[in-house]
Amino acid sequence: MKFKLLALNAIAFTMLTGAAMAGSTTGTSALDDPAKMTPFFTDAGMKTLRSEADFKTAWMAMKPDERTAVLKDCGDTTLNKSHAEFCAMAKKMGG
Repeated sequence: MKFKLLALNAIAFTMLTGAAMAGSTTGTSALDDPAKMTPFFTDAGMKTLRSEADFKTAWMAMKPDERTAVLKDCGDTTLNKSHAEFCAMAKKMGG
């Protein structure tokens, strides 16, 4: 009987831990997605922004909901600190 109880507790713990881990990966920022951000930069390290004209071309190539997500993330003061130059340009482009 003790073995069954121990086994059930182990299964419950595993399920709870898995759910918590899955929930923590869904909150990633659009600003940290290399696939979305690469077109805006001239270098692989994503340190140098493209010209305003090239930035606008890349911006307009994004889907409207992606632009909205980026602008929302730029509104977060913590995220904006590490992406300040990009966010300033994105806000200039608008939605």
